[in-house]
Amino acid sequence: MSIPVFRFAPSPNGHLHIGHALSALLNYEAARQMGGRFLLRIEDIDQTRCTPELEADMLEDLEWLGLEWETPVLRQSDRFDAYRAGLQKLSAFGILYRSVLTRSEIKQFVADCVEEGNDWPKDPDGVPVSPNDGMVLSDDERIERLSSGASYAVRVDMVRAMRYLKSSLTWQEAGSSLDALAEAPHPVSCDPSQWGDVVLARKETPTSYHLSVVLDDAYQGVTDILRGKDLYHATSLHRLLQQFLGLPSPVYRHHDLVLGEDGKKLSKSTRSTSLRSLREAGSTPADIRQLVGL
Repeated sequence: MSIPVFRFAPSPNGHLHIGHALSALLNYEAARQMGGRFLLRIEDIDQTRCTPELEADMLEDLEWLGLEWETPVLRQSDRFDAYRAGLQKLSAFGILYRSVLTRSEIKQFVADCVEEGNDWPKDPDGVPVSPNDGMVLSDDERIERLSSGASYAVRVDMVRAMRYLKSSLTWQEAGSSLDALAEAPHPVSCDPSQWGDVVLARKETPTSYHLSVVLDDAYQGVTDILRGKDLYHATSLHRLLQQFLGLPSPVYRHHDLVLGEDGKKLSKSTRSTSLRSLREAGSTPADIRQLVGL
């Protein structure tokens, strides 16, 4: 019987808040209860927003919470070659293309469609899916932009990708609470097409969250992914990538989110209450555990 492997994979682009504390503590305690391993992964693809100073603060906060993890810690900034190789493997199936549409062009195209009275599909997060370049630009315009060195996003041709699938996709979902760890997982049907032509990389960066997370989880042998419910529907996209890349599918567990007073999930960008500010105000690790329901 294999040893369970859990991981916590934060991005050092801001200070950790209590929502991160919940996820980190759940993974750590789940690994302990199941006699497994607990890994820490630094998701620092964004080399502009992620800084050594923020990473140091993050590690200090996690140590203060009482967490211990295996070393060395994997950093995504050290694995760009692995992500390029993953892109090449996907490209061999003919399911990727370079999109030169700008964000403003996409936004305007969708707005025009809606104004004309046409419904435009949205992804599970409520964001309008991106139109294919051919819906907005002529072939000549697209070729000219690419030849002139314009920025581009590497997108999945979702229609073509779905045609490749021999059968429907599912993932295994299990309980996320510490009391439900032993419960048997159940299959969940998924439809990656809801995400449209999702971005997997950009001209300047050889990966996105979706690509790197499936490659890294497989590389590290992660067996149980315990993360927030905000990523529940993204699992369908991750299953699609795992299928094409020939990667194993872990058991997934999605826990409830810690919400702010406005009912929205906490965010670094909105400066939600950070662990550091709580520490400075006199909170203890036990206080944090109580605050997140543990």
